[in-house]
Amino acid sequence: MGRGSRPIPVGATLADGPQVFSDADALARAIFDDCDGDVRLALPLGLGKPITLVNALVQTAAADPTLKLSIFTALTLQKPKPSSDMEARFLEPAMDRLFGTAPPLLYAEMISGDGLPDNINVSEFFFQAGSWLGNDYAQRHYISANYTHARDVLIAQEPNVLVQLMPRQGEHFSMSCNTDISADLFARRATGELEFIAVAEVCDVLPFMSGPAEVEQGALAMVLEPPQQIDLFSVPRQPVSRAQHAIGLHVSRLIRDGGTLQIGIGGIGDAVAQALLSRDRGDLADLWRDAPLPLSGEDVAPFDEGLYAVSEMLVGGLLSLFDAGILRREVDGAAIHAGFFVDARDMYARLREMSPERRAKIQMMPVSFTNALYSDEAAKRTARRHARFVNAAMQVSLLGDAMSDAAEPGAVVSGVGGQFNFFEQAFALEDAHAILTLPATRTSGGSVTSNIVWQVPVTTVPRHMRDVVVTEYGAAFLRGETDEEVIKRLICIADSRFQRELLDEARSAGKIDPAWQVPAAHAANTPETLSRWLAPHRAVLPAFPFGTDFTETERDLLPALSRLKNAGSDRAALARLVWASFRSPVHPREGEAMARMGYRREARLREPLDARALRGALRKSAQGGE
Repeated sequence: MGRGSRPIPVGATLADGPQVFSDADALARAIFDDCDGDVRLALPLGLGKPITLVNALVQTAAADPTLKLSIFTALTLQKPKPSSDMEARFLEPAMDRLFGTAPPLLYAEMISGDGLPDNINVSEFFFQAGSWLGNDYAQRHYISANYTHARDVLIAQEPNVLVQLMPRQGEHFSMSCNTDISADLFARRATGELEFIAVAEVCDVLPFMSGPAEVEQGALAMVLEPPQQIDLFSVPRQPVSRAQHAIGLHVSRLIRDGGTLQIGIGGIGDAVAQALLSRDRGDLADLWRDAPLPLSGEDVAPFDEGLYAVSEMLVGGLLSLFDAGILRREVDGAAIHAGFFVDARDMYARLREMSPERRAKIQMMPVSFTNALYSDEAAKRTARRHARFVNAAMQVSLLGDAMSDAAEPGAVVSGVGGQFNFFEQAFALEDAHAILTLPATRTSGGSVTSNIVWQVPVTTVPRHMRDVVVTEYGAAFLRGETDEEVIKRLICIADSRFQRELLDEARSAGKIDPAWQVPAAHAANTPETLSRWLAPHRAVLPAFPFGTDFTETERDLLPALSRLKNAGSDRAALARLVWASFRSPVHPREGEAMARMGYRREARLREPLDARALRGALRKSAQGGE
């Protein structure tokens, strides 16, 4: 149980408090009875889903077609499903260790399988990246909405039940990881604008976030005190690539001391945080001196005043900046304001183990606060000075349109989330920028393609909102520039293998001076140039800046498996890996890696081709590069 918590007697109805259940099925039936058989469920995104209770509600509705269950949510967290034998060999032995032991959400299993019964409906406004590609039901029921507007979309559906995973201290509960929309719903109910019953499933391994995240027990109608509390879903940190580190370094030069920061989850977010830590320690002088590329931004000094963070998502990188004292500029007593969190398990532990006074410097807020300037605008403008909102894109067009949420027309990969909200803020605030980051290329099926393209198939951020784009080859400032100048600047940070093709397309469209050529300073944008620059500085560019749940052997396997995946079904690429298994020096820990994948430690002449390809990928990885 959490610090200061005490058990509530099961079956009790406390004075001015909730009725307490230990049986999720009984609680589900009570909720349906209270709603006359028609439950319109507001379900938090991500980590805050009370899985035991939600599964009971779904089971109850599935067993009784006279009941109706409508669920509005986002970011349904699911463990990865291996798509190949090689992925299964790597993931299955480590699945619970890496992702936690929480059971799957039943509605997600139904959507992935035989489908939901007619009396159950699920709509999401943001997907776990790539999880619902190819699933017709999820794609048809997706609702496209900016994060701050998702609340209003939900309210229009007249929810009558809100359920949430909550830790407890005495007579207080906490929304913890999900104040994002829930806080506003509770506030509107308090003023009489909404009417719904609120139900909590107790989970004391969630950190108890105080202040705006606190909920008095009188605000809850029912509580599930399960015999066994669920484990929290963990998002294992992936290795930060050389390109991602380069992006983080470029971004770090754009962050002003005394300013405001927002970053997201993933390798680029980790790279930005690591670069800021290195900048503050004074570790980057040699790296900047060796740079073979033109550098933008002059902010390279350690932080004197420090930064303030306002972010829809609290991520491990922000917590590390807070621990290091870089995030120390306070606004209303907080160095960080955030709307939700889901991350690796060590971040949950760090939050739990902080003193209450220290943890109070991190305030969980609704996204109507973090993602928008509406309401108390003057105070927000004063607080969010020199704001830098750093988010990722998948592709950027030469005219500055960004594609961040779809892989092809109509196919949703994730969702817009709060990205457009931060662009709005960047254009509304003085000396603020929305910084879009993306690797210059993508490798799939043995083919390398450019992420800077002439046109994107789907637009997340339109070109009239173009601002700053950063790849591993530099930063392009686009706001207020002509189309021709935007094209030039984006070509200058594209991979040089694609610059000629991009320039030809711009010329064909009549958008650039036919005589213009790529400047010599930008004509060597290649992985080899990047490697020569960054390889000598590995000490400040670790693969896992903030730790990992992967074992040492698994860390050896990750780059090799990436090589195999990038090769895909390309026979020539696979043949090169098989050839490397004969000709390249043995990986120093090859035996352990092969055994971890279920193969023989020692190479054999008649070894299966997939084992040979893996062995070759390991040896290529040991030779350097990524």
